[in-house]
Amino acid sequence: MSSPVDTILKSLLYFEKSPNTSIYIQIAQQIINAIQRGYLAEGTALPGTRKFSALLSINRNTAVAVYDELASQGWVKVVANKGTFVLMPERKTAALKGALQGLAALKSYPKTTGFPFQPSFNLASTEEFSACKYVINDGQPDLRLHPTHQFSRWYSASMKRASLISKWNQTQEKSQTTFSRQLCNYLNATRGFHIKPQHIVSTRSTEMSLYIISQLLIQKNDIVLVGDLSHYKSNMIFQQAGATIKTIPVDAHGIDVDYIEKNYTRHSIRSVYVCAHRQYPTTVTLSAERRLKLLQLARAYEFAIIEDDFDYDFQFDGSAMVPMASADGQGVVIYLGRLGQSFFPSFQIGFVVAPENIINEAKNYLQLLDRQGDLIQKQILAELIDEGEIHRLIKKNSTVYKQRRAYLFDCLQTHFQEYAIWKVPAGGLAVWLCFEPKISLIKLAEKTKALDLFLPKTILYQNKNICAIRFGYGHLNEKEIETVINILKQSYEALLP
Repeated sequence: MSSPVDTILKSLLYFEKSPNTSIYIQIAQQIINAIQRGYLAEGTALPGTRKFSALLSINRNTAVAVYDELASQGWVKVVANKGTFVLMPERKTAALKGALQGLAALKSYPKTTGFPFQPSFNLASTEEFSACKYVINDGQPDLRLHPTHQFSRWYSASMKRASLISKWNQTQEKSQTTFSRQLCNYLNATRGFHIKPQHIVSTRSTEMSLYIISQLLIQKNDIVLVGDLSHYKSNMIFQQAGATIKTIPVDAHGIDVDYIEKNYTRHSIRSVYVCAHRQYPTTVTLSAERRLKLLQLARAYEFAIIEDDFDYDFQFDGSAMVPMASADGQGVVIYLGRLGQSFFPSFQIGFVVAPENIINEAKNYLQLLDRQGDLIQKQILAELIDEGEIHRLIKKNSTVYKQRRAYLFDCLQTHFQEYAIWKVPAGGLAVWLCFEPKISLIKLAEKTKALDLFLPKTILYQNKNICAIRFGYGHLNEKEIETVINILKQSYEALLP
């Protein structure tokens, strides 16, 4: 007859082959759970490894591994020639008995706090999730283009550097000197800067950069000017800092700088936010004439220009325009950028270029938020810049994206010539697609979703004058582009009167 312990184990334990969790780990975790719940009392003798393996129809080596895992965590004690016995690990902290609460209330964790607090409306998540096979995003790179074996080698090599160990727990300034120098060299060569490490600080992302800068610049009710169509994430960050956001018109030449001069006075504006190369979401480029005028106006009115250059690496036609910050002799421009968009997201960083005094303040904030950052990531990026590998990867991926851009516009010409208006941008991984005649974009998203194509709300722009989407194509190959365009056309035509 089976012992009571055998019956308990047979009824409680379940496992399956999984690429993520080994069988012995699955079994060990379930035995621990059974001990915690009181099914297996302290002192209970577990079956021998031969009997245990036969009981669960597993290899005996797997049974041995289960008991070894339990013993290493202190849940069982293996006594030679006697057997394996359940232990109850010593508590490291005193238990709170909760005398004033019912036992039922202690069996689950509270869903809400027992004290009031103010939720942040400005930081409400915009993330949406869908099981659709195809998705149009706002212009993200294709992770499939990244050579995983190369990144594995780079990461492994950096982990073995003897110098890396000495950098842990050093001050941020000392630990990032080599990387900062390399980053300055790269930006000076590619963007026309003449900066030194004291003029730059690196962060985890451009959003983190903007958050820190907004904390330094903005006080409650300060006016921040953005384009009448602007980046929703930047607007959220400004509003969270207490800014009053005012919009200014955007036309084919970028934001209307004359509008600022006509409608605002000296010291009435705290900052103007612009996208350096391609205005988000419309992809129009701020003309050279307006760049110069904006610089002059910033000096006269004494406001800061926040220049967000989020897609500098993806320039396909002609040369990329140098940032306004490279022509700023008065310290009115704060330049935000991103490095490593041709790499995996974990290898990408954000950075801020600005006068030394504001960089020092930004570093003080960063000390609180992210004292050292990712030292391995910075070491890898420094070596890739030094060896010129970053230029090769950018060039290689840009060739692919340029081909995809050409294929997308061929498909649009074939399927949407009579339904939409667009302009081929000189770079970037998105196109501004305006529909005519206008339809309901919410209904369009419902139609496409039924056909396995997901349109996030963050790419849909509709009011009485606009019916457009920011169509990100970089993550789609040519076959996927064709499929997506066909679904989009079919859904659009279904909504026409």
